[in-house]
Formats: sequence, C-alpha cells, structure tokens
Amino acid sequence: MLITFLSNADADVIMFGEVGQQMLVAMGKDPQAQEGIVTLEQLPLALIALQQAVQQDRLAQRQSASDEDEEEQDAKRSSIIHFAQRAVPLLDMLQRSINEKTPVLWRVSGNKA
Repeated sequence: MLITFLSNADADVIMFGEVGQQMLVAMGKDPQAQEGIVTLEQLPLALIALQQAVQQDRLAQRQSASDEDEEEQDAKRSSIIHFAQRAVPLLDMLQRSINEKTPVLWRVSGNKA
C-alpha cells in the first residue's frame, strides 16, 4: 500500500502505507481513510502538529542514543531512517501549500496485503 500526498504547490510525496499513516496520525487525520484533504484552514495546525511529532521523534532518538555505546550508535545511524527524516518532504509540502494557499490531498493506492 502506498499513500500519495498531492498539492498544486509541490511535487507529489509518496510514502509506504505505514509511514504515511504515521504522518496522517501526527496531523490529526484518520489513518484508515482511503483519501482525504488538509484544508486551507487546517494546514497551519497540521504543519505545527507534524513539526511537534518530528521534535518528539528527535528527542526519543537522543534518549535512545544516550543508552547505547558508540558502536551501536554508528551501526544504527547508517541503517535506520527515522520518522523525523521521513517527514521532511511532507513538511515542505505543507509549508509550500500554506504559502500558495492550496490544500493538500492524499489517497491510498495498492494492495493492503
């Protein structure tokens, strides 16, 4: 399953289902919806909510890193892509959509297997 975020202000952002659903939850949207919209009025709050989720993820990464030795940290850094990194294209889209005064849509495609 893929979730595609669309806006006239930016290129499409395509995410695997689970990651896209995490983004939707962070923005206060229903992760089970097959399609939806972040309206012009909702965009600023969705952007703030996603930014806060990114900050929480970064804080959790720092806390986790303080519990590990240096070799474990190096191994994880090279192989794990965190929520905060995955959110960057969508954060950019939300900001551009606010600037251009255009909504963000999403739709689910592919199998749910």
